[in-house]
Formats: sequence, structure tokens, C-alpha cells
Amino acid sequence: MKKIIGFFCCLLLLGACQQQKGYVINGTAKNVKEGKIYLQVFRNKMYFDVDTADIVNGKFTFKGKVEQPVLYGLIAGEMKYPVPFFLENKKIDLTLEEDGKTVTIPDSPLNDLFFLNAQEVFLPEFSIDQLVTEHPESPASAYYLYRYFTYQLPLDSLKIVRDKLAPSLATYPYVMELDSIIARLEKVEIGQTAPDFSLPDASGTEVSLDSFRGKYVLLDFWASWCPPCRRENPNIVKAFQTYKNKNFTIIGISLDKEKGSWLKAIADDQLAWTHVSDLKFWDSEVPALYGVRGIPANILLDPDGVILAKNLYGEDLQKKLAELLH
Repeated sequence: MKKIIGFFCCLLLLGACQQQKGYVINGTAKNVKEGKIYLQVFRNKMYFDVDTADIVNGKFTFKGKVEQPVLYGLIAGEMKYPVPFFLENKKIDLTLEEDGKTVTIPDSPLNDLFFLNAQEVFLPEFSIDQLVTEHPESPASAYYLYRYFTYQLPLDSLKIVRDKLAPSLATYPYVMELDSIIARLEKVEIGQTAPDFSLPDASGTEVSLDSFRGKYVLLDFWASWCPPCRRENPNIVKAFQTYKNKNFTIIGISLDKEKGSWLKAIADDQLAWTHVSDLKFWDSEVPALYGVRGIPANILLDPDGVILAKNLYGEDLQKKLAELLH
């Protein structure tokens, strides 16, 4: 009898282990009763469809497997943006709330931490160092450091906070990308020679950075869809008009993905300098080459291609150019 009981216990344990090999999302959509819902994975500031399901009477189900807990999103109906959450290999009872902007996931400490900091991360008093120090093993800490602070923290500070992440996260995708960004940033510090690149202009002609040697060059990373970029454009126009005859020029490097929108913004904002783009959005290789994680961003080079300054906006740009080109 004991052997029989032991046998059935082993079967139950085996079944439980098999269930834990993947995820099962049992979802409730309060904002959409019928229709399609899409499960999307987050990568490099973008979401990509990985699965779709039918919503029937406000209910839906997804099944699958993830290698590690990473950020996913759900989008359905008239929602403009996916609602993010961390997907884990477990049974997940998920509720997409009426506002179409939040989800509720019980019994998930990882998502509790992620949701808790989703708005706080944008506050001036938020400390990424404190979050990582208090939760060094959480993928949520790694995500927030990678997603928002690779372009906010000085390189030395970024490296200090990164080193506080637990060794167990070393092969975690956001940490690996973070390490890659740090390595790239180390190669484009002030005083170093800017790496050469080549991108097509609006006519498809390849334009190389090295062809501008002998001039002061402002590398301006922007996009038509970026409101802060468009607000900064009049200041850059002013700089160009003031110094274009004093051995100064600009290369506009766009992170657009629609050629029409890119060209319209150039015309509308009267950006009369060289413009290049591979129209690959955040998958463009040149912003990655320079460690650019947020736009607008710019890098000022001397005639030898040496990096003089980074991210000069408003009057700071005008003052620096006046100092160099008076």
C-alpha cells in the first residue's frame, strides 16, 4: 500500500514539475469583451508580436515558455500601447483592467516590484541606486537600470550601479545589453576619436562621417516622432545659420522608420543640413554605436573627429559654438 501511495505521489510531483516548465496565462479583460488580444515581447524599446488569442466573454488564455522572466505586453481593442508585465514560467491569473493601462497579477513578487516603480522611476527623487541596492537579484531592477538610466547616469555612476546587480543576473538579457552599452560608451568618451559610420541620405547615397573631416561637426540624433527633438530643432537651426560659414556643419541622424514622415519633418522644421537614416527606428546601428539610448542627443566633434562635448541643448550649444568659432 505504501508503495502504491508513493507511486501516485511521484506522479503528482512529476505533473507539477511539468506544469512549471512553461507559463499559462488565464486572463480576464475588463476593457474588451470580444476580439483579439496580442502577447508581445519587449526588445530595444519596441514590442513585437509573439502570440495572439481570442477574447471570449472577457476571457483569454496564452500558453508557452520563456527562457527567463522578461518584459512582455498585452494589447487589445482600441488600446494604443501594450500594457507591460514580467512573464514567468508559472500559472498566471491576470486581469487587464478597465483603463486598458494596467494589469493585476496576484502572487508575483517580481511584478509587484515592477508595478511599484513604474511611475516612480520618472520622478526626480527616484534613486535607481537604491532600487538596485535593495533588490540586486530582481530582473525588475536590471530592467529599470537598462531602460532608463543608461542615458541619464554618467558612465562612472552607471558602472557603479551595474556592479551592484547580483552575479545571477549576468546572463540576463537586459544585463547583457547593459554591459554592451557600457562597453560602447567607453569608446565614445569625450577626448576620443568618434568611430566612423556610413548611412544613406534621402536619395540613397551613402554618407560617411570621415568625409566631414576638417570641420566641426554636430552629430544630431533625432526623429520626426520625437516631440522633444522637434522642440529643440529651432535652436539647432539657429546654431547652423550662425556658424555654417565658420567651418561648422551638422549631420542629422534620424531614428525614423517612415521615410515620408522623416522628409516632412526636415522640410517643416527647415533643417538645411545633411540628413541620413537607415529607417530602422531603435534597431539602427549608428545610435547603438554611440551608446545613444534616448533622443534628442548630440555629439560635437572637432575637425580631427575628436569628441569635444555631448548633449548640448539650448543656450549651452550656442555658448560652446561661440567659444570654439568666435
